[in-house]
Amino acid sequence: MSLQWFDFVGLSGIGFVLLAYFLLQAGKLHGASLGYQLANLFGAVFILVSIIASPAAIIDVLTPTLMQLAWIAISLYGLWRRLRERAARLRAPKPSG
Repeated sequence: MSLQWFDFVGLSGIGFVLLAYFLLQAGKLHGASLGYQLANLFGAVFILVSIIASPAAIIDVLTPTLMQLAWIAISLYGLWRRLRERAARLRAPKPSG
């Protein structure tokens, strides 16, 4: 068996997700940090691309496909929440003194 382009994309996605998780556990990233959220998002997207591009029937890869869609949704929620909190801080009145 030889690796195809989508296998390399999927392996890259796994690398993103695992590296983000390792850095979180090592205390190098915070769970709400932009880097952590983006690494999870790109990792899940890359894995999903590799699943969709593979010749496997969708019914055979339904579980990992749903998992990656959920991972993407959660990552997008985290990014949206972070942006919303940042916008609120920027709109907050500055203390005078």
